[in-house]
Amino acid sequence: MTISADALITAAHNSKAWPFQEAQRLAKRMPQGKPGGVLFETGYGPSGLPHIGTFQEVLRTTLVRRAYEALTGQPTRLVAFSDDMDGLRKVPDNVPNKALLDANLGKPLSRIPDPFEKFESFAAHNNAMLRDFLDRFGFEYEFVSSSDCYNSGRFDEALKGVLANFGAIMDIMLPTLGEERRQTYSPVMPISPTTGAVLQVPIAVVDAAAGIIRFTDEDGSVVEQSALGGMAKCQWKVDWAMRWVALGVDYEMYGKDLTDSGIQSGKIARVLGGHKPEGLIYELFLDAKGEKISKSKGNGLSIEQWLEYGSEESLGYYIFANPKSAKQLHAGVIPKAIDDYWQFRAALPGQDIDKQLGNPVWHLLRTNAHHEGAEAPGAGDSLPVPFSLLLNLVGVLGAGATREAVWSYLGNYVADADPAAHPALDTLVMKALAYNRDFVASTLVKRAPVDGEVQALWALDAALAEAPADMSAEDLQTIVYEIGKQPEFGFENLRDWFKALYETLLGSEQGPRMGSFIALYGIAPTRQLIAEALAKA
Repeated sequence: MTISADALITAAHNSKAWPFQEAQRLAKRMPQGKPGGVLFETGYGPSGLPHIGTFQEVLRTTLVRRAYEALTGQPTRLVAFSDDMDGLRKVPDNVPNKALLDANLGKPLSRIPDPFEKFESFAAHNNAMLRDFLDRFGFEYEFVSSSDCYNSGRFDEALKGVLANFGAIMDIMLPTLGEERRQTYSPVMPISPTTGAVLQVPIAVVDAAAGIIRFTDEDGSVVEQSALGGMAKCQWKVDWAMRWVALGVDYEMYGKDLTDSGIQSGKIARVLGGHKPEGLIYELFLDAKGEKISKSKGNGLSIEQWLEYGSEESLGYYIFANPKSAKQLHAGVIPKAIDDYWQFRAALPGQDIDKQLGNPVWHLLRTNAHHEGAEAPGAGDSLPVPFSLLLNLVGVLGAGATREAVWSYLGNYVADADPAAHPALDTLVMKALAYNRDFVASTLVKRAPVDGEVQALWALDAALAEAPADMSAEDLQTIVYEIGKQPEFGFENLRDWFKALYETLLGSEQGPRMGSFIALYGIAPTRQLIAEALAKA
């Protein structure tokens, strides 16, 4: 379906999809954009490696960015900002040469040797990991580091503004701090000329226009030096505000845990002559028990784990929905996310433009549509076998489940059943094998049929014995339905019949459309499952 530019803009102005709602708010402030492009930013602390939170923030920001472009036709930019001037507070658990980092505690991350011995600094190593991570998923961005901005003087004018408004910033920050913290707090943290550490000490502004400050060093000496050119760094909330002003950031989203930081930084940005960017405050991920995910607890799901059992597209789909609602992030959500993604993708080409803009896949296809070879919104495809059905097949195959075995059964269901002809399905076959191995196989326990279930299974077997081998999934489903509706078998409703089939034939409480499963698994193998179940009765 060809969509005109005017129709797209009209639909974008009326869309209720959250990326367009965000874009509409930004467009009210900047309907004509600005020279050089409207600037979106996402921040990163390089004391650790990129994780699923990094992915979701860059993805969601990119979704709003593309929505704004569709809405206004104006160019945009995305800055991935690394706060690598931050002082190292503690040694991470997952690095080698911990003694090396321990000896450099307090120093800016960009001035600490790389414990992996690959880059010029610890920050350079982690920044490289961030860029590799973002490149892996095809994001379009500009990388900017805090150390480059401070050291090169790019932040000097904004830093002078902080010094010139020192009292006003203190008035904003001090009421938010505890009594002990107030005694040592300063909006600007000098770099010790003797140890190189980022100091949490009070300072006096000697000459704001020249950037000169005075403070007491770690050895007790009083030092008067410039705060410019990388000789100081702002405290977090002040740094965030200064960055917004210095870089001209127009949009930045952040998690609920930074709500207070956003409020204070917004006030400081106004003091510095700028403004708080537009942005969305998103909810945080929860574990399977509904508890906040914690690195120390290890109760979350890493992006590597998701991609072992699910696809990148399914992760994007899961993250897309309802950013203002908390999401449980655990392996159990992956199968449905995969199937839901492909259902929305199959529907996309036939939808009117207003429906397309509400379809998550339209937005996800635009995230990297500027890259060569990327699919344009509206590209359609379908998955011939739902992932949930693949899981059921793999579960029934048990120890004999291999890629080759699964494809041999797919020949019952898929035309041209060749991995080369269906690469997306082949990828999901491997995901299903891994998911079944780690999460499903140990839970499958087939029970014996009881009472009317026994006679119903005999009836199903007899019906399948009369069915042609190539009977369609829909006709097979009709057979199953008709047996379940017969009063002599005693099922109160069809749900009880299907539950009995799942528990006796598949070993699980939930399952697929049985007609689809029988078509995929084959009539003769299904009759063997029935025979095995009846042998237990």
